[in-house]
Amino acid sequence: MLRLLSLLQTHRYWPGAELADRLEVSPRTLRRDVDRLRELGYPVDASRGVAGGYQLQAGAAVPPLLLDDEEAVAIAVGLRTAAAGAVAGFEETSVRALAKVIQLLPPRLRRRIDALQAVTSPGVLGSGPVLDAGVLTTIAMATRAQERLRFDYTPREGALSRRHVEPHRLVPLGRKWYLLAWDLDRADWRNFRVDRISGPDLTGARFRPREIPGGDPVAWLRSRIKAIPSRYEVSVLIQATPETIRGFVGHWGDCQEVREGVCRLRMNVDDLGWPALVLGVLGAPFTIESPPELRERVRAAGENLLRETTL
Repeated sequence: MLRLLSLLQTHRYWPGAELADRLEVSPRTLRRDVDRLRELGYPVDASRGVAGGYQLQAGAAVPPLLLDDEEAVAIAVGLRTAAAGAVAGFEETSVRALAKVIQLLPPRLRRRIDALQAVTSPGVLGSGPVLDAGVLTTIAMATRAQERLRFDYTPREGALSRRHVEPHRLVPLGRKWYLLAWDLDRADWRNFRVDRISGPDLTGARFRPREIPGGDPVAWLRSRIKAIPSRYEVSVLIQATPETIRGFVGHWGDCQEVREGVCRLRMNVDDLGWPALVLGVLGAPFTIESPPELRERVRAAGENLLRETTL
């Protein structure tokens, strides 16, 4: 029954025969489990006939946890904050959970969440580009439901284009979110910066998932990003433990211990502001190996901080 609920929460229409086949149960068992879900408060619509099937609809309440309005809003806002990177390592999980929660919320609660989000600012140090929560959750729903997606995309260099893809995975990396997808027009794998996606539309067309090259979405994305030259390749020796550095940098840089008490931090960035901030906040002795521009940036920042100014 829990597997049934997980499939229904994609909010796609499931033909009864296909759903029973996915669950490896008989149509009679499927009908019984659907009735049990209804008893728990889940609004499952059913249609009869040869092409009959089931679909989970958003209800007037939030079943079956019996959350009150304030609790439901708090959960959704908390998941959005985690998805933005407030809690390292929980971004992707938070987006998946947020997609489930948002679909089941009644309209009045969605409006409250959007209003609250509109008048608050994230306090995540070094957070990446601001994302549209609606865009992110729409992509997450399409990915989870294995549904083809259309959207407008503006690359770093190039004109806006309309893309038609089979979404495979959402991956947070380097303070940014990426969509890994099979581009139907180009017949190849592509990665898209989510902050450059606009107007995503669910098409209703389902697809059979493909195997991403190598089988590891994160490794594949890293290899693609490494092939794109960044403006600066940062390398710094820092007198601190790996745990201390990783606790602040997270997955936005690579940290390796070179000898006891000393680590090398590597970052690929287009702006030296972030690595300069890291070095300033860590407060540990360091030696900049590259690039020379970072050394000048840190020196200028230090002189500015030491300069006493009377206002």
